[in-house]
Amino acid sequence: MPLFEMTSDAMVPVPSTTFAAEQILERADLQRLLRARIDMIVEDVLVVAEEFGAFADARRRIDLLGVDRDGRLVVIELKRTTDGGHLELQALRYAAMVSVMTFDDLVEHYELHLAKVEPDAVDEARTRLADFLEDVGGEEAVLSREVRVVLVAAGFDREITTTVLWLNDVYGLDVRCVRLTPYKIDDRLLLDVQQVIPLPEASQLTVQLRRRQTQVRAAGTDTRDWTPYEIITPHLRTEPLRKRRAVLAMVTALHEAGVPAAELATVIPRSRFLSVDGTLAGEQLAAAFAATYPGSQKRLGRWFLDAPLHDDGRTWVLSKMWGTNTEPVLDRLLTLAPVEGFGYEAVGEG
Repeated sequence: MPLFEMTSDAMVPVPSTTFAAEQILERADLQRLLRARIDMIVEDVLVVAEEFGAFADARRRIDLLGVDRDGRLVVIELKRTTDGGHLELQALRYAAMVSVMTFDDLVEHYELHLAKVEPDAVDEARTRLADFLEDVGGEEAVLSREVRVVLVAAGFDREITTTVLWLNDVYGLDVRCVRLTPYKIDDRLLLDVQQVIPLPEASQLTVQLRRRQTQVRAAGTDTRDWTPYEIITPHLRTEPLRKRRAVLAMVTALHEAGVPAAELATVIPRSRFLSVDGTLAGEQLAAAFAATYPGSQKRLGRWFLDAPLHDDGRTWVLSKMWGTNTEPVLDRLLTLAPVEGFGYEAVGEG
């Protein structure tokens, strides 16, 4: 669709142009700018590598590699041409190659990426990834073998669109086509970003159906304990919470009911509930925590620093790392309840 400038007298067409005519390069210009605003083409994705080439064939390089909050890698391929070249075939090869990547592999590549774009943050790579993937286990996350593909170009020929529609419909792949159209107004260059496959109106339904299929397939192979818990207090029942959130909710509720933090610490493993001097929050708490526990400096994302407990001039922080000992800890916490009405329930049991 053409772009128009609306004046008081008429609709004036805005002339489109091409990236080549404006001397916009793929890697030095488009890729660099899109990397910084990846949300323009795909939401909730963290870019972890650029020009990713950890393959046997060094000539093959993924323009941008990302990961979403569901633990799926995202291959992003970019062309400035209006036909899209052979984007879909190239991207599928790349997707297959990275589909066996682990969390530790991803940390390694993210460190290399940060060394180039944000050198001061290299040591934060593991923590940043763990925080971003918190909903799928943080550092315990197992990356999905289902890799998403985002094709970005100034246009797509019929061969590409037909192939993408077929792959999405018949094989349940997640391939997206995003068209970039440059427009020129005087000396200003405008960019129109349009998702053409799948149509935006159908995207949410498509995502929901694909997620349901993924969960069904994963149920038989994932041996991790994803049991959610509802925490019960005399006044409320929480929604189903993952283990780490369930323990936090119980600890917070008991503390609000009058149980001192020091007493809570007697039933929580020592390494999972730590304190620092002072009534602190935010950056001050993070700095004091890292100074008091030097080993945590690169792993602050493993702690609920945003939900501290303050008690008797000290600040207590709960760990996010909980495994098979979740229920024993919840049981011990319940022995400290000052009144009746506290409890928990594993959702889906029985």
